[in-house]
Amino acid sequence: MKEELFISGRDIPFIDPVLNVWHWHIPLYLFLGGLAAGIVFFAAFSYLRNKDYPAAIKLAPIIAPIVIAIGLVALILDLKHPLYFWRLFTSFRIVSPMSWGAWVLSIVFGTSLLWPLSYIKDIQAHYSKYRLGRMILDPIVKLIDNIKIFNWVYNFSIDYRKVIAWANVFLAIILGVYTGILLSAFNARPLWNTSLLGPLFLVSGLSTGAAAIMWMSPSHKEKINFSKIDLMLIAVEIFFIVHLFMGFMASTAVQQEAAQLFLGGEYTVMFWGGVVGLGLIFPAFLEIMELFGYKIPISIPALFILLGGLLFRFIMVEAGQLTRYLY
Repeated sequence: MKEELFISGRDIPFIDPVLNVWHWHIPLYLFLGGLAAGIVFFAAFSYLRNKDYPAAIKLAPIIAPIVIAIGLVALILDLKHPLYFWRLFTSFRIVSPMSWGAWVLSIVFGTSLLWPLSYIKDIQAHYSKYRLGRMILDPIVKLIDNIKIFNWVYNFSIDYRKVIAWANVFLAIILGVYTGILLSAFNARPLWNTSLLGPLFLVSGLSTGAAAIMWMSPSHKEKINFSKIDLMLIAVEIFFIVHLFMGFMASTAVQQEAAQLFLGGEYTVMFWGGVVGLGLIFPAFLEIMELFGYKIPISIPALFILLGGLLFRFIMVEAGQLTRYLY
């Protein structure tokens, strides 16, 4: 017979609930949602400001509905019963972040499809030099020209382009904030229980969107302008991160304990070295060098920003599930 001595109820296995149930699907979904929000926002905002940014307005938006669709697939795969995902759309609960997310993503997916559709012939002309571009875009243009309903949708997207732009500005902001609120709504997780996650995830999503536009832009002027925008976003993101941990250290004991995961704990090197160092400070340094005339391939800082944004979400989701309140 095995004898065990428990000096506290906390020592009994499984006495505390465990929330280690979110795996790679959720951080990928949050990253792709933020990336799409950034691209959609800059496309609409640049159009409304009459900016001559071909990549931001015409080229980059073509990937927004694609990444949203991939993110939705990842979210569905994470569900316990994936075949019943449609039940999220049978009702709307104003106090449920999941309900808000399901509906906002659906609406953004529709408007993000209409936007590049209104520029489909310009996009076709740009990518006609690539075989893959011709294989994908030529059949779409033929469908628009030959099928009445597709032609009507195409003309609708052109006629109401300004209305779609205004809608996309507001929807992109809501989507970017939602990716953080989805976590902060879990009050039982001290690391996520902060109102700063919404703005922080929004700024991070805008930064990754700007990085994608820089990478895709054929215009040096546009790359430089979005590099300046991204530098401001990086500064704001670092400001939020610093104040996030200042808030934790000035808060309750459980939030101080959660912060210790990043201040000497197991996520210290990955977060400060990977997310802040390689994902924010290093690309900012390269962008500053580019502004001072040094020849830096813009794909390098853009790649590090995208990887840093992805790593940030993986770390926040994984670390958040390790933190808890003990009653």
